[in-house]
Amino acid sequence: MLKKILFASMLLLAIVGCKTKTAFNYNEDFVKKEKELMPEMTKTENSVRKFLASEQFDSIGAAGAHMEKLIDAQLQKINDSPAPDVPGSEDFKKACVRYFSFIKSMYTGYKNFGYAKTDESRNEEMTKLRDIVNEKTTEMAAIKNAQLKYSSANGFKIEQ
Repeated sequence: MLKKILFASMLLLAIVGCKTKTAFNYNEDFVKKEKELMPEMTKTENSVRKFLASEQFDSIGAAGAHMEKLIDAQLQKINDSPAPDVPGSEDFKKACVRYFSFIKSMYTGYKNFGYAKTDESRNEEMTKLRDIVNEKTTEMAAIKNAQLKYSSANGFKIEQ
């Protein structure tokens, strides 16, 4: 009897440990996708500043379109991969999609601003872009909260 209880306890610990590792790996996959974009995002931001200073609007549009494609590729990977069978994974996946969609919207704003045909439409696009950028803090907090909730539900800690 004692052997059966001990075996059942060890089996339960192994199952819980595997689920925690699965959840942790899913979170790390999100972090990896975000980090893969960072060098190109930094490069694009620096280029856009230079293009704006010299009023190279088509170049701003092209830079935004380029980033849209890169972010779309990451979004496609997220959408194509199923969430693991662990607590909160579907909600975390939705939060990841929302976060990457938000980042994409900033670059869509660059594209629309750069490709605008008149000063009036460019000003309208700049206003929309400012509104999007003003949401950045909220979106960053939302993904961080989603990560914390997910990690808490699955027994692992994330780097703060």
